[in-house]
Amino acid sequence: MVIFPAIDLMDGEAVRLFKGDFAQKEVFSKDPSWVLEAFKKSGAEALHIVDLDGAKSGSPRNFEVIKKLVSSSSLFTEVGGGIRSEEQIESYLSLGVGRVVIGTKAVKDEKFLKSAIKKYREKIAVGVDSKDGFAAVEGWQKSGGIKAFELVERCRDLGCENVVFTDISTDGAMAGTNLDAFLRLSQIDGIKITASGGITREEEIAALRDMGIWGAIIGKALYKGALDLTRAIRIAQGEII
Repeated sequence: MVIFPAIDLMDGEAVRLFKGDFAQKEVFSKDPSWVLEAFKKSGAEALHIVDLDGAKSGSPRNFEVIKKLVSSSSLFTEVGGGIRSEEQIESYLSLGVGRVVIGTKAVKDEKFLKSAIKKYREKIAVGVDSKDGFAAVEGWQKSGGIKAFELVERCRDLGCENVVFTDISTDGAMAGTNLDAFLRLSQIDGIKITASGGITREEEIAALRDMGIWGAIIGKALYKGALDLTRAIRIAQGEII
């Protein structure tokens, strides 16, 4: 299983939200490059970046910061937040981003999603953000009108290879992730699931690994010191049982 330490950006700063609430923002570093260096020193091989301003506004807002992060790192990097056009996909891929995560646009425009998957294949992931069982859109502020698990299956049927699934009710809460949801997702054939939202304990990483979950995003638990990134990676790789 691949561990993706996360950098969430607002106004160029590395922050974390509580359950997706923009009013409950905690700034962890005014210089995200410092966070990236800490991740690299801990042995990270992958990175997950979210442009929170972009997710809320509908277009990228932290592009230059992301450009700086990507250019200073050889980590496999996936980026999401406000990506709703082919031009925006191209702009990130041209930086060397390994995968672009589409959320709102994937829910609202199946034709666009199908075209993007056909053109970019494994470089596209769909962000499925579950709120009360339904896929949330526009920075998690609204419901997309489709059940989250159904959206995962729809993405699979359209040829999508990767889904980043977040349970919003657990995200940033430091109270554990929704293992039941990921167990159900692990039983959907033909798609790689990256787990996101509230991963706080080593036992959860081991459980996700043993389910066959492909990747796991860890954010606030790293910033708060509840999890050690080096150990998390070793657990994910099966070096620590």
